[in-house]
Amino acid sequence: MFTGLIEEIGVVSRRPGSDLTILAQTVLDDLHPGDSIAIDGACMTVSALNADGFAVQVSPESLSRTTLSRLRPGDAVNLERAMAAGARFGGHFVLGHVDGMGRVESVRDQGEFSLWRFRAPRDVSRYLVPKGSVTVNGISLTVVEPAGDTFGVAVIPETVRRTTLGNKRPGDAVNLEADIIGKHIYHYTTGTQQDRSMDMNFLARHGFA
Repeated sequence: MFTGLIEEIGVVSRRPGSDLTILAQTVLDDLHPGDSIAIDGACMTVSALNADGFAVQVSPESLSRTTLSRLRPGDAVNLERAMAAGARFGGHFVLGHVDGMGRVESVRDQGEFSLWRFRAPRDVSRYLVPKGSVTVNGISLTVVEPAGDTFGVAVIPETVRRTTLGNKRPGDAVNLEADIIGKHIYHYTTGTQQDRSMDMNFLARHGFA
């Protein structure tokens, strides 16, 4: 599990086949083969370590569902180690299981802030609510004005500086993960299973709707 708070920007150094080698420094601390690490929001397992980076093996499923298939040597990526038990928990619950690829629609300056708008596939957009959480390339962000298959996020300068967002332009692809809590509630209230233990009437009776 992750928090969506990016620890470091890494750089792709090698891309032979399904292997991916990343140059990094901060995330190498207490990192071991077999540990989980999020690369642009996609949870990967560390397969090897060296003095200036680490390697992972990307499965065909991850290649087909994420932007990792598009990475080339020299590309920058957002990195976050798995959340440590007992550590402060910022951001939101992030699993590193990418729900789908979206794209940057527009970027508009709003004083010191910037308003980013993204287009999302149905597997993401149906879970988005105003002020809810969403993960964009591993970054925990707050949803602004979801409308159909698009949504916005207000980004502070610090987030642009500490992540790869500053490198993105309209049309660029991004990994998206919807809030896990929202996904569970959605499926409990709108799922097709015959014996549902929770529906909108249940929520209303208990003061949640």
